Amino acid sequence: MSVTIEKNTLEFLTDLAANNTREWFPENKKRYEHARKNYISFLDELLGEMQHFEPAAQGQQGKDLVFRIYRDVRFSNDKRPYKDHFGAYITEAGRKSILPGYYLHLAGNNNSFLASGLWMPPSNYLKAVRQEIDYNLDELESIIEAPAFKERFGELQGEKLKTTPKGYDKENPAIEYLRHKSWNAVMPLPDKIVLSKEFLDVVLESFKTVKPLYNFLIAPLHEIEEEK
Repeated sequence: MSVTIEKNTLEFLTDLAANNTREWFPENKKRYEHARKNYISFLDELLGEMQHFEPAAQGQQGKDLVFRIYRDVRFSNDKRPYKDHFGAYITEAGRKSILPGYYLHLAGNNNSFLASGLWMPPSNYLKAVRQEIDYNLDELESIIEAPAFKERFGELQGEKLKTTPKGYDKENPAIEYLRHKSWNAVMPLPDKIVLSKEFLDVVLESFKTVKPLYNFLIAPLHEIEEEK
């Protein structure tokens, strides 16, 4: 039987969002530990199934992909001590990697989502992906215009430049994608879906659907990594 996300897990995250204090959290530490264990168990099963179509999932364990619940508030105006969600990043180089990957965000109040893409890469990665888009616009459009992609993810998301990126003409047919500083596909996950017995299948099918975008984004970056 597949691991499911328990109602108690989402309830804890909902309560944490409403009571994000250093007094409340220790009093509810056992609830946190139970919720985290439930999330990691789900991740382990997800990884086991993902490895059949995504090599980046092979040899990975859920506990190693989950981000810490504790926030670093030293340089932030937001002084809330805890994240109000669980997040895990699946990529070939671990959760702290800047390479493209797959992300699963679990939160209460219908704030869960899954995503894939490349977020705010350094300049050499940015240049490589823009070149890939310039050379292979048809391939990118075939990926993001596919009916299954559109149904789950809608439009390609990500912060954009307001101007034309250096080295490109504003009349370039790929200019809207070249202006991106991140390229992300995001799919909302209502609580009803998260708590359903079909949740694992929903995540797997969605990651399969977005895999062509992942492949497109990571291909030019592998060349950079090999040159190091």
